[in-house]
Amino acid sequence: MSEALRVGVAGLGVVGASLVRLLKRQSEGLSSRTGRPIVVTAVSARDRSRDRGVDLNGVTFFDDPKALAASDAIDLFVELIGGADGIAYDAVKTALEHGRPVVTANKALIAKHGLELAKLAEDKGVALAFESSVAGGVPVIKTLREGLAGNSIRRLYGILNGTCNYILSKMETDGLSFEECLAEAQRLGYAEADPTFDVGGFDTAHKLAILASLAFGAAIDAEAIHVEGIETITQDDLAAADELGYRIKLLGVAERTARGVEQRVHPTMVAKTTAIAQVMGVLNAITIDGDPVGELTLVGPGAGGDATASAVAADIADIARGAAIRPFGRPVGSLEEVERIPMQRHEGGYYVRLMVVDRPGAMAAIATRMAEQRISLESIMQKGGGAGLGRRRRTDPPPKKQDQETVRVVLITHATSETAIRDALDLALADGVVTQKPQVIRIERE
Repeated sequence: MSEALRVGVAGLGVVGASLVRLLKRQSEGLSSRTGRPIVVTAVSARDRSRDRGVDLNGVTFFDDPKALAASDAIDLFVELIGGADGIAYDAVKTALEHGRPVVTANKALIAKHGLELAKLAEDKGVALAFESSVAGGVPVIKTLREGLAGNSIRRLYGILNGTCNYILSKMETDGLSFEECLAEAQRLGYAEADPTFDVGGFDTAHKLAILASLAFGAAIDAEAIHVEGIETITQDDLAAADELGYRIKLLGVAERTARGVEQRVHPTMVAKTTAIAQVMGVLNAITIDGDPVGELTLVGPGAGGDATASAVAADIADIARGAAIRPFGRPVGSLEEVERIPMQRHEGGYYVRLMVVDRPGAMAAIATRMAEQRISLESIMQKGGGAGLGRRRRTDPPPKKQDQETVRVVLITHATSETAIRDALDLALADGVVTQKPQVIRIERE
Protein backbone atom coordinates (compact mmCIF):
# COMPACT_ATOMS: atom_id res chain seq x y z
CA MET A 1 0.00 0.00 0.00
CA SER A 2 1.22 3.53 -0.82
CA GLU A 3 2.13 6.05 1.85
CA ALA A 4 -0.63 7.99 3.56
CA LEU A 5 -2.29 11.04 2.03
CA ARG A 6 -1.85 13.78 4.62
CA VAL A 7 -4.90 16.06 4.73
CA GLY A 8 -5.10 19.58 6.14
CA VAL A 9 -8.59 20.88 6.96
CA ALA A 10 -9.25 24.63 7.22
CA GLY A 11 -12.54 25.29 8.98
CA LEU A 12 -13.88 23.10 11.79
CA GLY A 13 -17.54 24.07 11.76
CA VAL A 14 -20.36 21.60 11.24
CA VAL A 15 -18.95 20.29 7.95
CA GLY A 16 -15.30 20.29 9.02
CA ALA A 17 -15.98 18.37 12.23
CA SER A 18 -18.19 15.92 10.33
CA LEU A 19 -15.42 15.37 7.79
CA VAL A 20 -12.80 14.61 10.44
CA ARG A 21 -15.15 12.10 12.05
CA LEU A 22 -16.03 10.53 8.67
CA LEU A 23 -12.40 10.08 7.61
CA LYS A 24 -11.63 8.32 10.88
CA ARG A 25 -14.79 6.20 10.85
CA GLN A 26 -14.37 5.14 7.22
CA SER A 27 -10.57 4.93 7.24
CA GLU A 28 -10.42 1.20 6.46
CA GLY A 29 -12.89 1.40 3.59
CA LEU A 30 -11.24 4.48 2.10
CA SER A 31 -7.80 2.84 2.29
CA SER A 32 -9.02 -0.27 0.49
CA ARG A 33 -10.73 1.79 -2.23
CA THR A 34 -7.87 4.21 -2.85
CA GLY A 35 -4.85 2.01 -2.12
CA ARG A 36 -3.48 4.33 0.57
CA PRO A 37 -4.41 5.58 4.05
CA ILE A 38 -6.05 9.01 4.31
CA VAL A 39 -5.14 10.84 7.50
CA VAL A 40 -5.99 14.31 8.81
CA THR A 41 -2.65 15.59 10.06
CA ALA A 42 -3.34 19.32 10.44
CA VAL A 43 -6.28 21.69 10.94
CA SER A 44 -7.01 25.38 11.18
CA ALA A 45 -9.85 27.13 13.00
CA ARG A 46 -10.47 30.42 14.78
CA ASP A 47 -10.89 28.90 18.25
CA ARG A 48 -8.51 26.20 19.46
CA SER A 49 -10.37 25.60 22.71
CA ARG A 50 -13.86 24.95 21.34
CA ASP A 51 -15.19 21.41 21.83
CA ARG A 52 -16.16 20.12 18.38
CA GLY A 53 -16.81 16.53 19.38
CA VAL A 54 -13.78 15.23 17.46
CA ASP A 55 -10.49 13.82 18.69
CA LEU A 56 -7.69 16.10 17.49
CA ASN A 57 -4.90 14.50 19.50
CA GLY A 58 -1.74 14.34 17.41
CA VAL A 59 -3.15 16.80 14.86
CA THR A 60 -1.15 19.99 14.25
CA PHE A 61 -3.18 23.17 14.77
CA PHE A 62 -2.60 26.25 12.60
CA ASP A 63 -4.05 29.64 13.52
CA ASP A 64 -3.59 30.92 9.97
CA PRO A 65 -5.27 28.94 7.13
CA LYS A 66 -2.73 30.34 4.65
CA ALA A 67 0.10 28.91 6.72
CA LEU A 68 -1.67 25.55 6.69
CA ALA A 69 -2.14 25.78 2.91
CA ALA A 70 1.56 26.47 2.43
CA SER A 71 2.79 23.82 4.87
CA ASP A 72 4.83 20.86 3.66
CA ALA A 73 3.21 18.87 6.47
CA ILE A 74 0.17 18.22 4.25
CA ASP A 75 -0.39 16.76 0.78
CA LEU A 76 -3.95 18.01 0.29
CA PHE A 77 -5.70 21.19 1.45
CA VAL A 78 -9.44 21.15 2.28
CA GLU A 79 -11.14 24.56 2.49
CA LEU A 80 -14.35 24.66 4.56
CA ILE A 81 -14.20 28.28 5.70
CA GLY A 82 -16.73 29.80 3.31
CA GLY A 83 -17.04 33.17 1.60
CA ALA A 84 -16.13 34.26 -1.90
CA ASP A 85 -13.17 36.39 -0.87
CA GLY A 86 -10.89 37.01 2.06
CA ILE A 87 -9.05 34.23 3.81
CA ALA A 88 -10.85 31.40 1.99
CA TYR A 89 -9.74 32.71 -1.42
CA ASP A 90 -6.23 33.53 -0.18
CA ALA A 91 -5.73 30.10 1.38
CA VAL A 92 -6.96 28.16 -1.66
CA LYS A 93 -4.80 30.22 -3.99
CA THR A 94 -1.79 29.71 -1.70
CA ALA A 95 -2.25 25.93 -1.70
CA LEU A 96 -2.50 25.81 -5.50
CA GLU A 97 0.52 28.08 -5.94
CA HIS A 98 2.47 25.59 -3.81
CA GLY A 99 1.42 22.76 -6.12
CA ARG A 100 -1.00 21.32 -3.57
CA PRO A 101 -4.40 19.88 -4.59
CA VAL A 102 -7.47 21.51 -3.10
CA VAL A 103 -10.95 20.29 -2.15
CA THR A 104 -13.55 22.92 -1.30
CA ALA A 105 -17.26 23.09 -0.46
CA ASN A 106 -17.33 26.83 -1.15
CA LYS A 107 -19.89 27.59 -3.90
CA ALA A 108 -19.48 31.37 -3.56
CA LEU A 109 -15.73 31.02 -4.11
CA ILE A 110 -16.12 28.79 -7.17
CA ALA A 111 -18.89 30.93 -8.65
CA LYS A 112 -16.72 34.08 -8.39
CA HIS A 113 -13.14 32.83 -8.77
CA GLY A 114 -13.56 29.29 -10.12
CA LEU A 115 -12.08 29.95 -13.56
CA GLU A 116 -9.03 31.72 -12.17
CA LEU A 117 -8.39 29.00 -9.60
CA ALA A 118 -9.03 26.20 -12.10
CA LYS A 119 -6.51 27.75 -14.50
CA LEU A 120 -3.96 27.93 -11.67
CA ALA A 121 -4.65 24.28 -10.80
CA GLU A 122 -4.16 23.29 -14.46
CA ASP A 123 -0.89 25.23 -14.67
CA LYS A 124 0.40 23.53 -11.51
CA GLY A 125 -0.87 20.10 -12.57
CA VAL A 126 -2.95 19.57 -9.43
CA ALA A 127 -6.63 18.99 -8.68
CA LEU A 128 -9.24 21.54 -7.68
CA ALA A 129 -12.33 19.59 -6.62
CA PHE A 130 -15.66 21.05 -5.50
CA GLU A 131 -18.33 18.32 -5.58
CA SER A 132 -19.68 19.45 -2.21
CA SER A 133 -20.23 23.03 -3.38
CA VAL A 134 -23.55 22.10 -5.02
CA ALA A 135 -26.40 20.00 -3.60
CA GLY A 136 -24.50 18.61 -0.60
CA GLY A 137 -24.44 14.83 -0.77
CA VAL A 138 -25.98 14.62 -4.26
CA PRO A 139 -23.17 13.78 -6.75
CA VAL A 140 -24.39 16.14 -9.47
CA ILE A 141 -20.98 17.58 -10.40
CA LYS A 142 -19.45 14.15 -11.02
CA THR A 143 -22.59 13.19 -12.94
CA LEU A 144 -22.31 16.18 -15.28
CA ARG A 145 -18.53 16.16 -15.62
CA GLU A 146 -17.92 12.43 -15.86
CA GLY A 147 -21.06 10.29 -15.91
CA LEU A 148 -22.66 12.28 -18.74
CA ALA A 149 -19.47 13.13 -20.64
CA GLY A 150 -20.93 11.49 -23.76
CA ASN A 151 -24.07 13.62 -23.64
CA SER A 152 -25.07 17.00 -24.97
CA ILE A 153 -26.97 18.75 -22.18
CA ARG A 154 -29.98 20.75 -23.29
CA ARG A 155 -31.39 21.86 -19.97
CA LEU A 156 -31.02 21.40 -16.25
CA TYR A 157 -33.21 22.66 -13.46
CA GLY A 158 -33.58 21.92 -9.82
CA ILE A 159 -34.18 22.62 -6.18
CA LEU A 160 -30.74 23.71 -5.01
CA ASN A 161 -31.52 25.25 -1.61
CA GLY A 162 -32.93 23.11 1.18
CA THR A 163 -33.94 26.11 3.30
CA CYS A 164 -36.30 27.44 0.64
CA ASN A 165 -37.69 24.00 -0.10
CA TYR A 166 -38.37 23.43 3.60
CA ILE A 167 -40.18 26.77 3.93
CA LEU A 168 -42.35 26.24 0.84
CA SER A 169 -43.13 22.65 1.88
CA LYS A 170 -44.05 23.76 5.41
CA MET A 171 -46.24 26.58 4.08
CA GLU A 172 -48.11 24.09 1.91
CA THR A 173 -48.58 21.28 4.42
CA ASP A 174 -49.23 23.37 7.54
CA GLY A 175 -50.99 26.39 6.03
CA LEU A 176 -48.55 28.82 7.68
CA SER A 177 -47.22 32.13 6.42
CA PHE A 178 -43.74 32.65 4.98
CA GLU A 179 -42.68 34.51 8.13
CA GLU A 180 -43.87 31.70 10.43
CA CYS A 181 -42.11 29.01 8.41
CA LEU A 182 -38.90 31.04 8.20
CA ALA A 183 -38.87 31.41 11.98
CA GLU A 184 -39.32 27.64 12.33
CA ALA A 185 -36.48 27.01 9.85
CA GLN A 186 -34.22 29.30 11.88
CA ARG A 187 -35.16 27.52 15.11
CA LEU A 188 -34.26 24.14 13.56
CA GLY A 189 -30.96 25.45 12.16
CA TYR A 190 -32.04 25.22 8.50
CA ALA A 191 -31.87 29.01 8.05
CA GLU A 192 -29.32 31.56 9.21
CA ALA A 193 -30.12 34.51 11.49
CA ASP A 194 -29.85 36.63 8.33
CA PRO A 195 -31.57 34.36 5.77
CA THR A 196 -31.28 36.73 2.79
CA PHE A 197 -28.66 34.67 0.95
CA ASP A 198 -30.94 31.61 1.01
CA VAL A 199 -34.49 32.96 0.71
CA GLY A 200 -33.42 35.70 -1.71
CA GLY A 201 -32.23 33.06 -4.22
CA PHE A 202 -28.55 34.04 -4.23
CA ASP A 203 -27.29 30.71 -2.87
CA THR A 204 -29.18 28.92 -5.65
CA ALA A 205 -27.73 31.32 -8.23
CA HIS A 206 -24.14 30.52 -7.22
CA LYS A 207 -24.83 26.80 -7.51
CA LEU A 208 -26.61 27.20 -10.84
CA ALA A 209 -23.67 29.15 -12.27
CA ILE A 210 -21.36 26.22 -11.49
CA LEU A 211 -23.72 23.61 -12.94
CA ALA A 212 -24.33 25.63 -16.11
CA SER A 213 -20.60 25.90 -16.73
CA LEU A 214 -20.19 22.14 -16.39
CA ALA A 215 -23.27 21.36 -18.47
CA PHE A 216 -22.67 23.72 -21.39
CA GLY A 217 -18.91 24.21 -21.41
CA ALA A 218 -19.49 27.88 -20.69
CA ALA A 219 -17.45 30.30 -18.63
CA ILE A 220 -19.02 30.90 -15.21
CA ASP A 221 -21.04 34.10 -15.07
CA ALA A 222 -23.07 34.30 -11.87
CA GLU A 223 -23.81 37.97 -12.52
CA ALA A 224 -25.81 37.06 -15.63
CA ILE A 225 -28.37 35.04 -13.66
CA HIS A 226 -31.81 36.55 -13.07
CA VAL A 227 -32.57 36.07 -9.36
CA GLU A 228 -35.82 36.24 -7.41
CA GLY A 229 -36.50 34.83 -3.95
CA ILE A 230 -39.52 33.35 -2.19
CA GLU A 231 -40.35 36.20 0.20
CA THR A 232 -43.51 37.23 -1.67
CA ILE A 233 -45.12 33.77 -1.86
CA THR A 234 -48.42 33.64 0.03
CA GLN A 235 -51.05 31.10 0.97
CA ASP A 236 -53.19 32.50 -1.86
CA ASP A 237 -50.49 31.48 -4.35
CA LEU A 238 -50.11 28.00 -2.86
CA ALA A 239 -53.86 27.44 -2.85
CA ALA A 240 -54.19 28.54 -6.48
CA ALA A 241 -51.26 26.32 -7.49
CA ASP A 242 -52.88 23.35 -5.75
CA GLU A 243 -56.20 23.97 -7.47
CA LEU A 244 -54.45 24.14 -10.84
CA GLY A 245 -52.45 20.94 -10.26
CA TYR A 246 -49.11 22.60 -9.46
CA ARG A 247 -46.66 23.05 -6.60
CA ILE A 248 -44.45 26.08 -6.09
CA LYS A 249 -40.69 25.47 -5.85
CA LEU A 250 -37.70 27.78 -5.94
CA LEU A 251 -35.90 26.52 -9.04
CA GLY A 252 -32.60 27.26 -10.67
CA VAL A 253 -33.00 26.77 -14.43
CA ALA A 254 -30.28 26.75 -17.09
CA GLU A 255 -31.06 26.06 -20.72
CA ARG A 256 -29.08 26.19 -23.93
CA THR A 257 -31.06 27.53 -26.86
CA ALA A 258 -30.25 28.59 -30.41
CA ARG A 259 -29.93 32.15 -29.08
CA GLY A 260 -27.57 31.39 -26.19
CA VAL A 261 -27.77 30.26 -22.56
CA GLU A 262 -30.67 31.23 -20.31
CA GLN A 263 -30.05 31.16 -16.55
CA ARG A 264 -32.68 32.10 -13.97
CA VAL A 265 -33.63 31.56 -10.34
CA HIS A 266 -37.18 32.22 -9.20
CA PRO A 267 -40.29 30.67 -7.64
CA THR A 268 -41.79 28.33 -10.21
CA MET A 269 -44.98 26.37 -10.62
CA VAL A 270 -44.25 22.75 -11.51
CA ALA A 271 -46.87 20.10 -12.26
CA LYS A 272 -47.54 17.77 -9.34
CA THR A 273 -46.98 14.82 -11.68
CA THR A 274 -43.29 15.67 -12.13
CA ALA A 275 -40.56 14.03 -10.07
CA ILE A 276 -39.26 17.36 -8.82
CA ALA A 277 -42.68 18.35 -7.43
CA GLN A 278 -42.53 15.37 -5.06
CA VAL A 279 -39.32 16.60 -3.41
CA MET A 280 -40.29 18.09 -0.04
CA GLY A 281 -38.52 19.34 3.07
CA VAL A 282 -34.80 20.07 3.04
CA LEU A 283 -33.99 17.74 0.14
CA ASN A 284 -32.40 18.92 -3.11
CA ALA A 285 -33.20 17.66 -6.60
CA ILE A 286 -31.70 18.29 -10.03
CA THR A 287 -33.19 17.19 -13.34
CA ILE A 288 -30.79 16.98 -16.29
CA ASP A 289 -32.06 16.70 -19.86
CA GLY A 290 -29.36 15.28 -22.13
CA ASP A 291 -28.88 13.63 -25.48
CA PRO A 292 -28.92 10.63 -25.62
CA VAL A 293 -29.72 9.89 -21.95
CA GLY A 294 -33.00 11.82 -21.81
CA GLU A 295 -34.17 13.10 -18.43
CA LEU A 296 -32.30 12.11 -15.29
CA THR A 297 -33.30 13.32 -11.81
CA LEU A 298 -30.99 13.18 -8.80
CA VAL A 299 -32.50 13.60 -5.33
CA GLY A 300 -30.87 13.69 -1.91
CA PRO A 301 -29.78 15.69 1.13
CA GLY A 302 -28.54 19.07 -0.05
CA ALA A 303 -27.02 20.36 3.18
CA GLY A 304 -25.89 19.36 6.64
CA GLY A 305 -22.61 18.21 8.05
CA ASP A 306 -22.70 14.54 7.11
CA ALA A 307 -24.12 15.01 3.60
CA THR A 308 -21.58 17.68 2.68
CA ALA A 309 -18.73 15.79 4.32
CA SER A 310 -19.68 12.76 2.22
CA ALA A 311 -19.12 14.75 -0.97
CA VAL A 312 -15.85 16.22 0.34
CA ALA A 313 -14.63 12.71 1.17
CA ALA A 314 -15.46 11.54 -2.37
CA ASP A 315 -13.22 14.27 -3.81
CA ILE A 316 -10.45 13.39 -1.36
CA ALA A 317 -10.71 9.74 -2.43
CA ASP A 318 -10.38 10.71 -6.11
CA ILE A 319 -7.21 12.65 -5.36
CA ALA A 320 -5.84 9.80 -3.24
CA ARG A 321 -6.31 7.48 -6.24
CA GLY A 322 -4.43 9.91 -8.45
CA ALA A 323 -7.44 10.66 -10.64
CA ALA A 324 -6.56 13.47 -13.06
CA ILE A 325 -9.82 15.27 -13.79
CA ARG A 326 -10.02 18.86 -14.98
CA PRO A 327 -12.10 20.98 -12.58
CA PHE A 328 -14.70 21.85 -15.25
CA GLY A 329 -14.30 18.70 -17.32
CA ARG A 330 -12.33 20.48 -20.06
CA PRO A 331 -9.48 23.01 -20.23
CA VAL A 332 -10.44 26.39 -18.80
CA GLY A 333 -9.26 28.06 -22.00
CA SER A 334 -11.83 26.11 -24.01
CA LEU A 335 -14.84 27.31 -21.97
CA GLU A 336 -17.05 29.45 -24.20
CA GLU A 337 -18.13 33.03 -23.61
CA VAL A 338 -21.69 32.27 -24.65
CA GLU A 339 -24.42 34.85 -25.14
CA ARG A 340 -26.50 35.19 -21.98
CA ILE A 341 -30.20 35.55 -22.70
CA PRO A 342 -31.73 38.35 -20.59
CA MET A 343 -34.83 37.53 -18.56
CA GLN A 344 -36.91 39.88 -20.69
CA ARG A 345 -36.59 37.42 -23.56
CA HIS A 346 -37.74 34.40 -21.57
CA GLU A 347 -40.81 32.69 -23.00
CA GLY A 348 -43.22 30.46 -21.12
CA GLY A 349 -46.49 30.25 -19.25
CA TYR A 350 -47.29 32.57 -16.36
CA TYR A 351 -49.44 32.63 -13.24
CA VAL A 352 -50.59 36.16 -12.43
CA ARG A 353 -52.46 37.13 -9.23
CA LEU A 354 -54.19 40.51 -9.35
CA MET A 355 -56.23 42.66 -6.99
CA VAL A 356 -58.75 44.12 -9.43
CA VAL A 357 -61.14 47.02 -8.84
CA ASP A 358 -64.68 45.65 -8.63
CA ARG A 359 -66.39 47.76 -11.25
CA PRO A 360 -67.91 47.10 -14.67
CA GLY A 361 -65.34 46.90 -17.45
CA ALA A 362 -62.31 46.28 -15.20
CA MET A 363 -61.65 42.78 -16.48
CA ALA A 364 -62.34 43.89 -20.03
CA ALA A 365 -59.64 46.55 -19.64
CA ILE A 366 -57.14 43.94 -18.40
CA ALA A 367 -58.09 41.57 -21.23
CA THR A 368 -57.54 44.40 -23.71
CA ARG A 369 -54.05 45.07 -22.35
CA MET A 370 -53.24 41.37 -22.59
CA ALA A 371 -54.53 41.20 -26.17
CA GLU A 372 -52.45 44.25 -27.13
CA GLN A 373 -49.34 42.30 -26.08
CA ARG A 374 -50.60 39.20 -27.94
CA ILE A 375 -50.99 37.25 -24.70
CA SER A 376 -53.42 34.34 -24.80
CA LEU A 377 -55.13 33.39 -21.53
CA GLU A 378 -55.49 29.72 -20.66
CA SER A 379 -57.74 30.23 -17.63
CA ILE A 380 -59.17 32.84 -15.26
CA MET A 381 -59.92 32.14 -11.59
CA GLN A 382 -61.99 34.59 -9.59
CA LYS A 383 -62.44 34.44 -5.83
CA GLY A 384 -65.49 35.95 -4.20
CA GLY A 385 -68.94 37.01 -5.41
CA GLY A 386 -70.90 40.14 -6.03
CA ALA A 387 -71.69 42.24 -9.05
CA GLY A 388 -69.10 42.30 -11.77
CA LEU A 389 -65.93 40.85 -10.28
CA GLY A 390 -66.92 39.89 -6.77
CA ARG A 391 -66.01 41.36 -3.40
CA ARG A 392 -63.59 41.00 -0.54
CA ARG A 393 -63.62 37.81 1.50
CA ARG A 394 -65.55 37.89 4.76
CA THR A 395 -62.31 37.30 6.64
CA ASP A 396 -60.71 40.41 5.16
CA PRO A 397 -60.84 43.66 7.18
CA PRO A 398 -63.53 46.10 6.04
CA PRO A 399 -62.28 48.58 3.44
CA LYS A 400 -61.52 52.15 4.36
CA LYS A 401 -63.85 54.71 2.87
CA GLN A 402 -61.24 55.90 0.42
CA ASP A 403 -60.47 52.33 -0.66
CA GLN A 404 -62.16 50.79 -3.67
CA GLU A 405 -63.74 47.37 -3.44
CA THR A 406 -61.40 44.80 -4.96
CA VAL A 407 -61.41 41.13 -5.80
CA ARG A 408 -58.61 38.64 -6.24
CA VAL A 409 -58.26 37.30 -9.78
CA VAL A 410 -55.78 34.68 -11.02
CA LEU A 411 -54.79 34.45 -14.68
CA ILE A 412 -52.92 31.58 -16.32
CA THR A 413 -51.35 32.42 -19.67
CA HIS A 414 -50.25 30.34 -22.59
CA ALA A 415 -46.60 30.75 -23.61
CA THR A 416 -45.63 34.39 -23.89
CA SER A 417 -42.57 36.56 -23.29
CA GLU A 418 -41.45 38.18 -20.04
CA THR A 419 -41.50 41.57 -21.73
CA ALA A 420 -45.07 41.12 -22.93
CA ILE A 421 -46.46 40.08 -19.55
CA ARG A 422 -44.65 42.88 -17.71
CA ASP A 423 -45.75 45.53 -20.20
CA ALA A 424 -49.38 44.40 -20.05
CA LEU A 425 -49.41 44.50 -16.24
CA ASP A 426 -47.70 47.90 -16.10
CA LEU A 427 -50.41 49.29 -18.37
CA ALA A 428 -53.16 47.71 -16.25
CA LEU A 429 -51.69 49.37 -13.17
CA ALA A 430 -51.53 52.70 -15.00
CA ASP A 431 -55.18 52.28 -16.04
CA GLY A 432 -56.16 52.07 -12.38
CA VAL A 433 -57.97 48.73 -12.68
CA VAL A 434 -55.28 46.90 -10.69
CA THR A 435 -54.67 48.27 -7.19
CA GLN A 436 -51.34 46.75 -6.18
CA LYS A 437 -48.25 45.19 -7.68
CA PRO A 438 -49.27 41.90 -9.36
CA GLN A 439 -47.81 38.60 -8.24
CA VAL A 440 -46.14 36.86 -11.18
CA ILE A 441 -44.87 33.26 -11.02
CA ARG A 442 -43.47 31.44 -14.04
CA ILE A 443 -44.74 28.00 -14.97
CA GLU A 444 -42.16 25.37 -15.93
CA ARG A 445 -43.78 22.90 -18.28
CA GLU A 446 -42.15 19.70 -19.48
